[in-house]
Amino acid sequence: MQAVLNFPDLSPDLFSISLFGMDFALRWYALAYIVGILIAWRLATMALRRPVLWPGDSPPMKPDQLEDLVTWIILGVILGGRLGFVLFYQPAYYLSHPLEVIKVWQGGMAFHGGLLGVIFASYLFARRHNIPALSLGDLVAYTVPPGLLLGRLANFVNAELWGRPSELPWAVIFPGMAAQDCPGVVAGMCARHPSQLYEAALEGVLLGTLLLWLVYRRRAFRTPGLIMGLFLAGYGASRFIVEFFRQPDAQFVSPGNPLGLAWHMGGYGLTMGQLLSLPMIALGLWFAVRARRAT
Repeated sequence: MQAVLNFPDLSPDLFSISLFGMDFALRWYALAYIVGILIAWRLATMALRRPVLWPGDSPPMKPDQLEDLVTWIILGVILGGRLGFVLFYQPAYYLSHPLEVIKVWQGGMAFHGGLLGVIFASYLFARRHNIPALSLGDLVAYTVPPGLLLGRLANFVNAELWGRPSELPWAVIFPGMAAQDCPGVVAGMCARHPSQLYEAALEGVLLGTLLLWLVYRRRAFRTPGLIMGLFLAGYGASRFIVEFFRQPDAQFVSPGNPLGLAWHMGGYGLTMGQLLSLPMIALGLWFAVRARRAT
């Protein structure tokens, strides 16, 4: 008998109430966003209140400026994440249905697009308030991993973004017809890699621990651009690795392309997540090397 794990009895809703004939619910995914932003705010405040961490013992901005920065970043996440999904994953569909682009409540966000949105929003904020852009990028980057950790855990609770079929002892039997649609599995339940937890461990725990150690033990903020570069390269590498275990995006899967590769040749290729991660890795390494050479 296959030794796998059953999906735990979890609801996507933390709680729900009915008011005036309408149902309102707080979902774990929304809570992950809220708590992730609060943790990032706290981490940023802690760093800004320790001048010794920064070049010349001078933080790049004041803690009371964080409220405005968070507003800019939230807008960058929403707009960038949505436009990234539209352009990277389903451009043909949204070109034919342009009004669907604004329906963010129906789902469809891309991390790489959200990241570009955050970078653009942070850059504009730095220019407007005369803040060193590299130091601001370092500050933002070091606060992101806790939110990634919570977001991936919420993906697991929602039983979404699961991995490829697997017979490993920790493979999980996710609920739903889509999760059970496994080619080659004709009897019994289909178990899959819990790729959400792989990403939570790599992007959240491992990368986050490394950045915290570099900031508080190695004073990495004193090398502007280093933390931002390592975050970009670290996230890109983590996502690239997990894509080997993650179920491919349905729009790329076809009878001749069962692995859902966005680019392939001779049976080998890369998923869309891997294609988008390669520029992140290259850009991150460039920032990190440039920062080291500048000191």
